[in-house]
Amino acid sequence: MRVAVVAGPDPGHAFPALALCLAFIEAGDEPVLFTGTRWVEPARAAGVPAEVLKGLAPRPTDDDLDAGARIHARAAHISTELLPDLRAMGPDLVVSDILTAGGGMAAERLGIPWVELSPHPLYAASRGLPPIGSGLAPGVGIRGRARDTLMRAATARSIRQGERQRSEARVGVGLPAKDPGPVRRLIATLPALEVPRPDWPAEAHVVGPLLWEPTNKVLEPPDGTDPLVMVAPSTAFTGVEGMLETTLAGLDGAGVRVIASILEGSSAAVPPWVRAGLGRQDAMLREASAVVCGGGHGMLAKALLAGVPAVVVPGGGDQWELANRAARQGSAVVVRPPSAEALRAAVDQVLSNGAHAEAAQRAARSVTDVADPVEVCRDALR
Repeated sequence: MRVAVVAGPDPGHAFPALALCLAFIEAGDEPVLFTGTRWVEPARAAGVPAEVLKGLAPRPTDDDLDAGARIHARAAHISTELLPDLRAMGPDLVVSDILTAGGGMAAERLGIPWVELSPHPLYAASRGLPPIGSGLAPGVGIRGRARDTLMRAATARSIRQGERQRSEARVGVGLPAKDPGPVRRLIATLPALEVPRPDWPAEAHVVGPLLWEPTNKVLEPPDGTDPLVMVAPSTAFTGVEGMLETTLAGLDGAGVRVIASILEGSSAAVPPWVRAGLGRQDAMLREASAVVCGGGHGMLAKALLAGVPAVVVPGGGDQWELANRAARQGSAVVVRPPSAEALRAAVDQVLSNGAHAEAAQRAARSVTDVADPVEVCRDALR
């Protein structure tokens, strides 16, 4: 099976796409990854054929004040730029990241079936949940259900506007206004981070987190026997600014060792008692007793898979939703707004209360109840 996997340059989306390509290769399939320039050579070094995804650069006509219009118009543009490469490759299937919808549009324009990759829980609206992003648990009782109904009504207008913008973008590249959607959806999360809903889509399959390490370097933790705390600032532009510095100020003298995971190019100032740099996060987590992170899905999923509880400092986007889901599950403590004192107290709570570690280990065990993403994709072609 020849598969084109399409994802933008954000690490939270490019890394799961790359991990999926490695799964295809291991299963004997032939993937090609189309992604941002930054990750093409690292993908090739990992053994994944990769090409630059054209059309990612901002255009003068993009409306930066209207995110919906920008996303859908950009998707249509990317689909046009991608068409020649897809024709040359001749894939049997296209897998398109949920934020890089141009991959799905290009597949549809060529008559190729496509699968959507969501590197996080299913964030589609549901008649049984409050709006995604609110961080709220489903309402209970008459008042709780009424609250959810009112909140869904308040967001319905924005959803309809997005659907109109998507239809306009589709018509502009010769597609029908109504979007038929993908033939399958890969929901690449832990079941423990999902929320039961009465209208789960039949085509959606939870396949477990798709994780990839951008380096083989192992960063050794500081010497000593005190508990090791891993700090992983968010790589998303919506992450909390200064989270690393605030966390380190709170942990100074707290009786813990600290290792900080930082992507290359970071300008963060790190004191000498902290071991910091680019290193394999899975190796750090094997020795960590707690992790402080922004709540992005990739880092949170890694921590829970390792059975490590988290202190989450959520920023924008889906981080607030994920942070609260993990907190309700018991594996995380949410700190917002962050301060050195609040972060120190939260780390102490996680380290001293074994219930958080037990919840993280339960979350890790939930991964046994997931589908194989390669088999889901193969089934889409049957």
